[in-house]
Amino acid sequence: MTTTASIDGGVMAAVLTPLNADMAPDHGRWLDHCRNLLEQGCTGLAVLGTTSEANSFSVSERLDMLDALGSSDIDAGLSVPGVGCCAIPDTVALCQMALDIGAAGVLMLPPFYYKPVDDDGLFAAYAEIIERVGNSSLKILLYHIPQNTGVPITLDLIDRLTGAYPSTVVGIKDSAGDFGNMKATVEGFPGFRVFSGSDAYLLDVLRIGGAGSITACNNIAARQSAAVLTNWRKDDADTYQAALSAIRLATQKFPLVEALKEAMARLTGDAAWRALRPPLQPLDNTTATALWAALNEAGLDG
Repeated sequence: MTTTASIDGGVMAAVLTPLNADMAPDHGRWLDHCRNLLEQGCTGLAVLGTTSEANSFSVSERLDMLDALGSSDIDAGLSVPGVGCCAIPDTVALCQMALDIGAAGVLMLPPFYYKPVDDDGLFAAYAEIIERVGNSSLKILLYHIPQNTGVPITLDLIDRLTGAYPSTVVGIKDSAGDFGNMKATVEGFPGFRVFSGSDAYLLDVLRIGGAGSITACNNIAARQSAAVLTNWRKDDADTYQAALSAIRLATQKFPLVEALKEAMARLTGDAAWRALRPPLQPLDNTTATALWAALNEAGLDG
């Protein structure tokens, strides 16, 4: 893996996955969406994560998507694929494919089915994955999203992992929505790349020396995030952050992945964007209309 701007810092989209009528990932439309996100100012592509519905896809489907990305004209060095699975061999296989295509790094969930588990168990899992991959080029962003996994990434675990694998475990996406924890991570681990998973904290994270953001709303608000990234040192930086936060706030009353796919359908005129893999379901007409009105009021009008 070549460490590039996408993993060193910037604003990445947690990339949505368009689906075919048979609910299979639509590689062509997915790659087009990736290109558009980069054109709109994203510095990287966090594919196959929560927003991507990755845990609703088989490992084989995910490997095929990474192969398609690696075979495309998109610079795979701008991608950070999600790889965390409950089974260690699955995570290893995804890491190896990410290495093969030249991804900048990987975004790794902890094994999330069994709980409670302590830091000893999580350290053992991460260590086993790293040792099995056996490639010094592997760069891992840990993925802290305890509201989904029930398995937090603690500061003590970060300390142990960075101590044992300082050139491999290089950062974290913190999606818990706790700025205090992000600040403690930035301050406690100099050089460790802290990405906010919350749009509302992009400017705050940049101001304390964090790396940037990896967020779902960047699928529809890439330009707004890019504007914050470009202008965060300026006196009017809060104005750019307010424009971004307004879009995120407009989505908060709705299920996020479903809302973003509805927004994409309306922004692109492509109704196929509404397709989700169960258990997720498209928004009903009343909810979809309310979402679009809220997004329009927030300044998103296509």
